[in-house]
Amino acid sequence: MYKIICIGLTAFALHLLAPPTATAGSIAEADALFELGGIQNYAKAIEIYEGLLADDPACFDCAWKCARAHREYGENAKRAKLDDWKKNCAEYGKKGMEYAETARALQPEDPAGHYYYGLCVGIYSDGKSILTALKEGLKDKTQNSFERAYALDRMYDDGGPILYLGRFWAILPWPLKDKKKSLAYYREYQQTPFFENRDEAKVFMVELLIDKGGKANKIEARQILDQAVNTEDPYYRDWAARLLGELK
Repeated sequence: MYKIICIGLTAFALHLLAPPTATAGSIAEADALFELGGIQNYAKAIEIYEGLLADDPACFDCAWKCARAHREYGENAKRAKLDDWKKNCAEYGKKGMEYAETARALQPEDPAGHYYYGLCVGIYSDGKSILTALKEGLKDKTQNSFERAYALDRMYDDGGPILYLGRFWAILPWPLKDKKKSLAYYREYQQTPFFENRDEAKVFMVELLIDKGGKANKIEARQILDQAVNTEDPYYRDWAARLLGELK
């Protein structure tokens, strides 16, 4: 009996000392991986978040952060122009939407689940196309999600709900596109302290100004692009350069 007890205690001790599996990490470890950035780190963070959710499906932070990581994985696949980036965007956008839905069901008064649901639909649309997303009934769901996030905390994620409501109305196809609503949100975002340091906000707004046309809009677009082309981010620098070419 003594020998059996010793064997059992030894096995238990070895289990405690064994290195954790990839999904046995903490939320802090997943957060650290996310902050490092890059597709591989996002993938590792997702694995940890999903493992934590398997153990505790009611973990709100795990749910919305998992949605966020899925969105960033798809976004980075698109920026890197991976051979299968559209497939990645569709897959990770769809899964991200599911985790965001879980988050907003757990805490409907927190903007995170609503906000990342909308962003994940955007990534899904990059992979499948906006028309496909519309056919699947995602237009109203996306609008409602961003508007709910805006109502709860319009300054969440450095004013993200404001910015992406502007983008939402700008990229919809006719007759759903609403340039007036889009510009109103972009003007609102310009008044925040975040506009000057957010490259995507600048190129989003310039695209709309070019689309609206007119001498005054083109002058303003050029002024914004003069700043945007000097960004250190090559993705937005190239985007700004392309837009500058349209103004010549």
